[in-house]
This record gives sequence, C-alpha cells and structure tokens, in this order.
Amino acid sequence: MSGASTPREGQPGGERPPGIDELLERVRAGYARVEAREAYEAARVGEALLVDIRYAALRERDGLIPGALVVERNELEWRLDPQGSHRLPEATSHEVRVVVICNEGYASSLAAASLHQLGLHRTTDLVGGFQAWKAAGLPVTS
Repeated sequence: MSGASTPREGQPGGERPPGIDELLERVRAGYARVEAREAYEAARVGEALLVDIRYAALRERDGLIPGALVVERNELEWRLDPQGSHRLPEATSHEVRVVVICNEGYASSLAAASLHQLGLHRTTDLVGGFQAWKAAGLPVTS
C-alpha cells in the first residue's frame, strides 16, 4: 500500500492534505494577481502599497524596488494588520491595496492569502515576483 493512498492520522475523512502546487492554486483563485507593469502604475499613482518580503541576501544581491516597503516575511502580518500594536504607519486600514513581492512569485501568494485572513481583502501578489519586475525593465536601486 502506498503512503499517498492511506488515510493520514488527523485528516478529516482520511483525505490527503494538498501539496504545495494545489495549495498555491487554491489561494490564487481567491484574488486577482498583478503583473509587474500594473503594480508599478498602481504604486506610482498611490493606489497600491508595494511590500517586498524577500530576505536580505536577495535584496543585497538584486537590489530594491524604489518606494517599496521592506518587511521580512516573518513580520508581515504584524506589520500590516491595521489593528495590530506593531503595525507600520502605512497600515492604515483594511482597505489598503497591498501588492506582496517575493523573489519569483510563490511565497508572496501564500503571504497574500495570510493577509486576506486578517481582513486585508485588497491584497494581491506580483506574478513572477521581483525577477519579473526586473525583467520588465522597471526601476531597481542597489
């Protein structure tokens, strides 16, 4: 008997938990992701807050998006929850449109789903992440 077909302890009805690809598909179905140019324009006109969750080594290696807030992934919910005691000044309400940016657009999807659970229903993420931003020729600083 293969482990994939046997019921797992603690799973309702013995259902197997989703793999990461299925989980990403599920969370991404809950909101419209944005492409790099759309994110750039939305931030440029003040309609979106860009939030870079890449870790320091990637930011040092590849640069930063001018104007993006840098919030480490492990602090994201505490910094963006408008009701939180550790929130950033930019986390003014649940109506803020947040575009989460990771390196390639995977971790940002899970982060966006987490912010949705906090009531930040206008949160989305950048398709392709920072690498797509850079490939589109959009501004990057060292």
